[in-house]
Amino acid sequence: MPHKIGFVVVSSSGHEDGFSARELMIHAPTVSGWRSPRFCQFPQEIVLQMVERCRIRKLQLLAHQYMISSKIEFYISESLPEYFAPYQAERFRRLGYVSLCDNEKTGCKARELKSVYVDAVGQFLKLIFHQNHVNKYNIYNQVALVAINIIGDPADFSDESNTASREKLIDHYLGHNSEDPALEGTYARKSDYISPLDDLAFDMYQDPEVAQIIRKLDERKREAVQKERYDYAKKLKQAIADLQKVGERLGRYEVEKRCAVEKEDYDLAKEKKQQMEQYRAEVYEQLELHSLLDAELMRRPFDLPLQPLARSGSPCHQKPMPSLPQLEERGTENQFAEPFLQEKPSSYSLTISPQHSAVDPLLPATDPHPKINAESLPYDERPLPAIRKHYGEAVVEPEMSNADISDARRGGMLGEPEPLTEKALREASSAIDVLGETLVAEAYCKTWSYREDALLALSKKLMEMPVGTPKEDLKNTLRASVFLVRRAIKDIVTSVFQASLKLLKMIITQYIPKHKLSKLETAHCVERTIPVLLTRTGDSSARLRVTAANFIQEMALFKEVKSLQIIPSYLVQPLKANSSVHLAMSQMGLLARLLKDLGTGSSGFTIDNVMKFSVSALEHRVYEVRETAVRIILDMYRQHQASILEYLPPDDSNTRRNILYKTIFEGFAKIDGRATDAEMRARRKAATEEAEKQKKEEIKALQGQLAALKEIQAEVQEKESDAVKPKNQDIQGGKAAPAEALGIPDEHYLDNLCIFCGERSESFTEEGLDLHYWKHCLMLTRCDHCKQVVEISSLTEHLLTECDKKDGFGKCYRCSEAVFKEELPRHIKHKDCNPAKPEKLANRCPLCHENFSPGEEVRGLGRRDQ
Repeated sequence: MPHKIGFVVVSSSGHEDGFSARELMIHAPTVSGWRSPRFCQFPQEIVLQMVERCRIRKLQLLAHQYMISSKIEFYISESLPEYFAPYQAERFRRLGYVSLCDNEKTGCKARELKSVYVDAVGQFLKLIFHQNHVNKYNIYNQVALVAINIIGDPADFSDESNTASREKLIDHYLGHNSEDPALEGTYARKSDYISPLDDLAFDMYQDPEVAQIIRKLDERKREAVQKERYDYAKKLKQAIADLQKVGERLGRYEVEKRCAVEKEDYDLAKEKKQQMEQYRAEVYEQLELHSLLDAELMRRPFDLPLQPLARSGSPCHQKPMPSLPQLEERGTENQFAEPFLQEKPSSYSLTISPQHSAVDPLLPATDPHPKINAESLPYDERPLPAIRKHYGEAVVEPEMSNADISDARRGGMLGEPEPLTEKALREASSAIDVLGETLVAEAYCKTWSYREDALLALSKKLMEMPVGTPKEDLKNTLRASVFLVRRAIKDIVTSVFQASLKLLKMIITQYIPKHKLSKLETAHCVERTIPVLLTRTGDSSARLRVTAANFIQEMALFKEVKSLQIIPSYLVQPLKANSSVHLAMSQMGLLARLLKDLGTGSSGFTIDNVMKFSVSALEHRVYEVRETAVRIILDMYRQHQASILEYLPPDDSNTRRNILYKTIFEGFAKIDGRATDAEMRARRKAATEEAEKQKKEEIKALQGQLAALKEIQAEVQEKESDAVKPKNQDIQGGKAAPAEALGIPDEHYLDNLCIFCGERSESFTEEGLDLHYWKHCLMLTRCDHCKQVVEISSLTEHLLTECDKKDGFGKCYRCSEAVFKEELPRHIKHKDCNPAKPEKLANRCPLCHENFSPGEEVRGLGRRDQ
């Protein structure tokens, strides 16, 4: 029967500090699992060695809520090469891969539990993690795996298949049906049955201690069924069902307690601890009343040989389990697979409950940095005693009186600070000579309260130093103090970090001015601490980042520090390609704020260093950094205008293809009051639409005029026939003779007559007039650009408003004629044109460029002279 297979982690391609692949060897509600290094190269690999050669039936993977690999491949092998690195790919056989959901639908608030059914034999399993899914929470492009579960059969149990075959043969002869519905849901007759207690979801929901008891009771239930003690088996079945609910509830309490510890809400943590102990005691008492709990089951899971990844009741031969890290040595985790249900969950998606999160609510789920082996870590990085409480110890916490609380911080409960190590003695020898070994030992102590007290004591000592103290002693004390401050700035405990900032501020603003020390001492303080402070602005904790950045800005404005111009020189140093995102963003933010406070005049900031830094920041991989760089460049342009353009590429179409430079140049236009490209395009579009509208209106008007001309011609014929007299002369110089002189009846006076030039001809039929208008009429001309026939007197207006090429013409203000726009500046500059006279005084011929007296008599003069 398949069961949980234990394993150890042989190797991994890398991991983030505190998230080793060895975390995968433990299954519990508060495990954090493995994480790849930040900005790692893909693919990432993990190699697992199972405790025995086995046939894998099922693999279960619990993915992280937002550090999700797009694809995970599986390889299996019988053995490893004699040397561990590099692994020989041919030794591993590829089983396949699974794709993981990007978790966008849940908003990165759920963990995907993926089950993969396989049938492969081997002892080594290799997992290959491919590129991560991109989301706003995974800022370091990491992949992670919270837990992995291997279910299978020992491959060396050679008679297993034969036994199964014999059982089937016996059943056949006895008339038993192995598919009998009465046996469905049990594992007694199924060789491929997998116990729910071996499922990964069981361990991720259950309190480890209760889970151990449930497994023991399940083993007793199977024994009772074999011995046909069905009443006892029924009692055990009910107890197991009740204990599963108990384990889920205790697991939830444990997570709530650890979240309270993370928030430093120790009252709530103590309340949760007592609640757990009381509830656990009540449950165990009930089990004892029903004779279900004995001394063997009361042994805590950490007193027993720790085998959380192996099934105790395997029907096959058991092999020794490798030693696994004890769960008591693990740190805290803020998340838990929620919700805790009263029944076994059916969903593979383990939702993270926001009410149990101890982190910033902006992130849906984040993990702190738990540790595997507490004893091998620095003292300050070990889990707190309340979290690391050994399950075998007494659960009653001694109460302290009010009098004891005041002394608890000092030697009462914590004891004396441990003596300095040889390394610490060498490192802090100069500080010990000045400040004494006791104070330095407290500053180096593994207990954070001693480190904080050491800084407070040092601050008090500096404040009490008399004014007449020799300068050399004052300088030595200052340098020793700066040494301890620099160390304390790196401290991971917030209160120690804040105490170091207060001490540094006191030294710069009070100690040095009080004793009238030189600027060299102030420069020493700043130069020794500013690099470390800038590093803290890239901290993973948002509160520490903000605190460090605010202090740097405040320190830069100290009158003692401002004149030194040291801090600006650090802020304009180019961003490193491998620097963290938080560090780059903090440096850009500090630069932008201090530029507004200090400016570029005798402050350490110059146009050159700020612009070179900002232009290089435009190439940074993080959008927020690039956006801040654009903002800085625009602010610099407001102050220095043209000087900024020297550091930027030319403003042309190629440069504007880069959206950042396009934004910058459009920002320059707005600052200068010029129209941006978008505004100019909008104006051109509006002008084009208006011109098109006017053109359509003119065409419509011309069509109306043509229709009206025919009506007018008919009316003129009628009027002329009535009003013509013999004394009338030809209007156009005698060319058009009176109707009577020509012998033409009055009613046909306008027949065969050109209404523009007054010429009459028998050939002026309807087609003949069109030919006359097109080629011979002295009052008409053809536009050279659109080939339209227009009156000579309206040619200029046509070129400016009607012609297809009208956009290429402009009007000269001197001669009032249409001139090509390319030639218009030269035309106006040379003043070669004949100035036009007002319309009341003269007419203008656009062909000969001459002015004529107004009147109909000279309309055709210009054309005839050509």
